[in-house]
Amino acid sequence: MNKQRVLITGAKGQLGSELTKLLKSQNYAVYGFGREELDVTDIDNVKKTFNQVMPDIVIHTAAFTKVDEAESFMDKAFLVNSFGTRNIAVISQSICAKLVYISTDYVFDGTSKVPYNEFDLTNPMNIYGKSKVEGEHFVQNLHSKYFIVRTSWVYGDEGNNFVKTMIQLAKEGKEIKVVKDQIGCPTYAVDLAECISSLIRTEKFGIYHVSNSGHCSWYEFASAIFNELNYEIKLSPCVTSDFPRPAHRPGLSILDHTALRINGFKSMRHWQEALREFLGS
Repeated sequence: MNKQRVLITGAKGQLGSELTKLLKSQNYAVYGFGREELDVTDIDNVKKTFNQVMPDIVIHTAAFTKVDEAESFMDKAFLVNSFGTRNIAVISQSICAKLVYISTDYVFDGTSKVPYNEFDLTNPMNIYGKSKVEGEHFVQNLHSKYFIVRTSWVYGDEGNNFVKTMIQLAKEGKEIKVVKDQIGCPTYAVDLAECISSLIRTEKFGIYHVSNSGHCSWYEFASAIFNELNYEIKLSPCVTSDFPRPAHRPGLSILDHTALRINGFKSMRHWQEALREFLGS
């Protein structure tokens, strides 16, 4: 029996690298492409690459993720996140490949008093969120077999992330201030990859919220990191207005896993358990 062929964009990033390792271990034929090998904004390049690989499944993790920079470079954000995703969707559909598109909690404005489920209306409050939700629209309009996976606060072995930043600041002995009024869901890239692996084995297409269970503020997340590592750090809570940034952030962007529950997928473990495993590895 021939192995199923999986093409991963953004394969060198936090999620892409974990997907590559996991899916190879599960006996998929994995073809990973970084920014240098595959320019998602060039539809001819996408078409040529996809026709060479002829994947059964495409996992699109590549994105312009610099949230503040997107405010100044709007065209670039929409080019990569929206029109780049259009290119991936069109070519994936033309070769009948399942498509997974990685989206974000930033498609919501954070004004809800309760966690967001997959049926809530999107209303992004920054350019990054707007560019990602337009990517969702392209997927929905141009592809027939898709999984849109919204996630949040991702960390892992590769690339830069909040956990690594906190550890580095601690090693430098600096006093650290972290916002307490942004509430969300940390997500371990390993757990996110495992959930995506479960999705692609099915025909249960649609939008899914995938994060670790539970929620916290960034300040609580930082506290948990230092407590787990037994670091003695001067850590203080602050509010978003103390450190104005170009892009607005949602105040509450907790993702409820309604679609995972309804479709019978495994529950995501608590964020503190996942963090403990990451820091212990």
